[in-house]
Amino acid sequence: MKRLIAHVCLLLIAAPVAAHAGTTMKIGGKAFAPPAFASFCTREPKLCSTKGGAKTVALRPDKASELQQVNRAVNARIRERSDIANVGKDDDWRVPAGYGDCEDFAILKKRELLKRGWPASALLLTVARYHGAGHTVLTVRTSEGDLVLDNMTNSVRDWSRTPYDYFARQSQSNGSRWERIGGAEAI
Repeated sequence: MKRLIAHVCLLLIAAPVAAHAGTTMKIGGKAFAPPAFASFCTREPKLCSTKGGAKTVALRPDKASELQQVNRAVNARIRERSDIANVGKDDDWRVPAGYGDCEDFAILKKRELLKRGWPASALLLTVARYHGAGHTVLTVRTSEGDLVLDNMTNSVRDWSRTPYDYFARQSQSNGSRWERIGGAEAI
């Protein structure tokens, strides 16, 4: 089986851009989960889950600020390091303890938001490509559209205003399943 994603997180220089209201990801059917996702779910079922709570979060100013704080704090706390350098495996999803790659950042952001009472059903691990390399972010479903928390920028942005080609994310109804992303829908 060909590798679905090459977990190489790219170093981008991105100017901070404010989150803009606008779009949600259009789901286009079932997708394969990233290869290391199943073992992650066995070790961390709570972080794999999308059960519980509202499917979207009303993005009040305090909630928008909280997203920004979590994104910045995790980006500052974790140092970028590939899975092979960090744990000796080509692809390994885990909660980082100082070092990690893109999916590890996304997982820690999900954990931090869950601790703050955000609903699991609105926090979806999402995979994309950038110049042919795989990348993972956390998508947060809000009343202002699907927002992305990314280790490459401290800005929280509408998913459609990022440089990535998105292809799959966790299903809101079953976190162990993944769905293809087929485009954008205006909200």
